[in-house]
Amino acid sequence: MMSIRKLLAPDLDAALSIINEAAQAYRGVIPADRWHEPYMPRDELDAEIANGVMFWVAEEDGLLSGVMGIQDKGAVALVRHAYVAPTVQRKGVGTMLLHHVASLTEQPLLIGTWADASWAIDFYRRNGFELVPEKDKASLLRKYWSIPERQIETSVVLADRRWMDARRQAEAEG
Repeated sequence: MMSIRKLLAPDLDAALSIINEAAQAYRGVIPADRWHEPYMPRDELDAEIANGVMFWVAEEDGLLSGVMGIQDKGAVALVRHAYVAPTVQRKGVGTMLLHHVASLTEQPLLIGTWADASWAIDFYRRNGFELVPEKDKASLLRKYWSIPERQIETSVVLADRRWMDARRQAEAEG
């Protein structure tokens, strides 16, 4: 039976393996100048944890099959680094992890991903997220993420219903 739990120190190597194996799907999709090997080195994962990304893992029979982080940014929370082992993709692991991290906060949720990663965008849309209007994208990426301008140009942001409803209400109020 699949369970979701916090990432523990002994899980770091397995989590990195999942991240880097699953990230191979982005090779040739994201701009070549943003690709590096490994996609996420150990020091980057350590830095993300130090910067407040709380990682959760999906586990079955003692084996990790997915990893996803959530980061509190005050007014919003960010879903970060969502990866499922290629051998178990399309079996509900990502959905379970997403629902779990979403349940951890009452804040609106934002997700950044690569604009050309259609499968990732489709996954989030199937799970109730909407693409943020282009006019809001760059300001959100600059405010809540620490990424270079080149990545801002080639990314999208998706938001949950809470964020979209608040945006629509603010627009209606003028």
